[in-house]
Amino acid sequence: MFEELFTTPSAIEKHQAAPLAERRLSYLDHLARSGTSWRVLRLVAIEQTRLVHLLDLKEGDTVSIPQLEAAIAEWSRPGDHRFHRTVPTSPASARRVVRGAIRWLRFLGWLEEPSVAQPPHRVELDSYEAWLRKERGLSEQTIRSYRVALDEFFDWLDANDLPLSSVTLTDVDAVIVAKNATGRYSRRSIGRYAGSIRTFLRFAEDRGWCRPGMAAAMIPPRVYPTDTVPAGLSREDVERLLATTEGERTVDKRDRAILMLLVAYGLRSGEVRGLQLDDLDWENETLRVRRSKSGRAHLLPLSRGVGQAILRYILEVRPPRPERTLFFTLFAPIRPLSRGAMTAMVRNRLRRIGIVDGPRGPHALRHAAARHLLDRGLSMKEIGDFLGHRSPSATAVYAKVDLNALREVADFDLEGLA
Repeated sequence: MFEELFTTPSAIEKHQAAPLAERRLSYLDHLARSGTSWRVLRLVAIEQTRLVHLLDLKEGDTVSIPQLEAAIAEWSRPGDHRFHRTVPTSPASARRVVRGAIRWLRFLGWLEEPSVAQPPHRVELDSYEAWLRKERGLSEQTIRSYRVALDEFFDWLDANDLPLSSVTLTDVDAVIVAKNATGRYSRRSIGRYAGSIRTFLRFAEDRGWCRPGMAAAMIPPRVYPTDTVPAGLSREDVERLLATTEGERTVDKRDRAILMLLVAYGLRSGEVRGLQLDDLDWENETLRVRRSKSGRAHLLPLSRGVGQAILRYILEVRPPRPERTLFFTLFAPIRPLSRGAMTAMVRNRLRRIGIVDGPRGPHALRHAAARHLLDRGLSMKEIGDFLGHRSPSATAVYAKVDLNALREVADFDLEGLA
């Protein structure tokens, strides 16, 4: 690889002769496979050689982060030009060198990292998480939401020096009241939080970790399924959002394919990120979607516009990766698109058209798709099937924003009962 990164024989020979050549090459190969550009690879190779000399690294050595930072600080001294190299010229460049060295040493397993104290109740929470996954069959996203709620619950217990075995119903009420008192959460959010605690307490009771009967005695806040209107974008806003992707940039081509999937099918973020190349049946014009909550696979008709956007992305943008995942990041390290990256993409494009308030993530487009289907006269059952809802109640919330549906209810013949 050194022959590809450097052009002069002296530079190639220097990097080949420097210590730990195989270790340096293994990391460079790892970066290259992750999509790192040749320009960056060349810079990493130069810094590797300098760090080997600077730290006097030998096979199997370990380096702590403070040692590394001290060495880089010494390297950065004005007027110091050891090892025939250009030193970091600013604090920012010195920090960049440190970050790069940390990544390399961590890759080799030679970095002495400070031990991280295990959070309290780690065993209980890990056991509960495994139960949710294996016995309940919940999605990873749902499990994460449970875990976040319970981490907060246990943080409150630890702050009040309360072991789980001595927690009372009064303590549980105090936890929920404290969260509600912040004023940052809706009644629905508080209800979900209380439900997460109750489900865990039921699990804990079965294992003798806490007092019996608390889960049954809990009375969570009453939540009305239809007390709020789903916050979706108007059709005009959706069209303006899609217009931001009408360009020749690689990011526009990728984002257009993603947005069209979110808008046309009302898919969840995880369902888009979970798409594989094999889910596209071009001959039969179908799209297979794995529902992130139920785990079932649904076949949807692949519309011409969505298909063309996806095909353009595959042919012109998608990196040539061995994985079958459909959507990837565009810059190194190349990896499947994360939930946070997709949310940021939608939020940034909505900001470009002046929408800066209210829900602005991918789920807002799901609500917009549902409302559009309702406006076109589809039934609740048809909309629920299309969106992959497991229960009719999940779809019924959209009926209250459709005046025509309400008029049909008002005109219903009560057969003399009124």
